[in-house]
Amino acid sequence: MATMLTIGQLADYAGVTIKAIRHYHGRGLLTEPDRDVSGYRRYTAEDAITLVKIRTLATAGVPLARIKDLLDAEPETLTAAIVEIDRDLEDRIAQLGRTRDQLAQLRGGDRLFVSPEVADYLDDLRDLGVSDRAIKLERDGWILMQTASPEDTALWIAEKRELMGHPEFRALYRDHDAAYDWSPDDPRLPALAERTRKWFSEHPGDSETRPVHNPAIARLAERSQPGASSPAWDRLARLLSG
Repeated sequence: MATMLTIGQLADYAGVTIKAIRHYHGRGLLTEPDRDVSGYRRYTAEDAITLVKIRTLATAGVPLARIKDLLDAEPETLTAAIVEIDRDLEDRIAQLGRTRDQLAQLRGGDRLFVSPEVADYLDDLRDLGVSDRAIKLERDGWILMQTASPEDTALWIAEKRELMGHPEFRALYRDHDAAYDWSPDDPRLPALAERTRKWFSEHPGDSETRPVHNPAIARLAERSQPGASSPAWDRLARLLSG
């Protein structure tokens, strides 16, 4: 009489778990035998051979959905299928490589979301000692702009980097950032407005006259960010426009 194996013996023989065997039953890869008079399911040597084939193919990376068709395939068919599966694995490896690159960029903070030029500008602001709030407002605005209007972004970030090369402008930027938390009645606001007006009158840029390729997204960048204004900034804006 042929030797019959319990599910535990079969699992030990093939080097898999009992749970894996039951999973293969559920996927239709390995026939589940009926119970004998003792209430046990008994497996044959043929079942053991099939299970070893399943384990070998699965370990090699063959998807379970493909294994059933390959268990008894002719050598030519098996070879062609393995070549196709190998190409799929190469594509997956390439995608995983791209994912790892993105994760590496995440460790770099802003550089995942904005261009290198914008990221360098944000680093300049950090070195300048401006608030996290200001950096977030800048970054979010640049994200909106560069996605919808890269032409404008490339021009504007070049101008911003140039402005940051002026010590007087850097001082103005720091003071405008600090003014966010001032009282709207703070006596420093008129003086700051006058300094700002004087600076831009002496250093006219192209941003006032340059055409905007996507004015809708420009307005969105200006208006849609929480924290983009405060009572002191509102008064400062009125002083500058008056």
